[in-house]
Amino acid sequence: MADLYLKFDSVFFEKTRLSILTLLYREGRLSFNGLKEALGGTDGAVYTHLEKLRQAGYVARDKEIVDGSVSSQYSLTGLGRSEFKAYIGFLEGMLKEHSVEKK
Repeated sequence: MADLYLKFDSVFFEKTRLSILTLLYREGRLSFNGLKEALGGTDGAVYTHLEKLRQAGYVARDKEIVDGSVSSQYSLTGLGRSEFKAYIGFLEGMLKEHSVEKK
């Protein structure tokens, strides 16, 4: 299990940021307000986590006009998608390893 903490950096492997990555992986693209609503966080907290993910290269932000106002839309970058897939692969491997041990 210690491998899990060594394999992924602290930006990726933080509960709220991992939740953001999971949502973006599943949905493809979400607005700031959509992420905030799904996470139940404050503007400042969600923005801070998104900025850390952006600075690390995991998440991209695009701005678009929706109903006359600017909306920030977030999606995974290529790096974000590949790291998230590696995370899923790691968890699947752990599950397979654990199920083999139980038999």
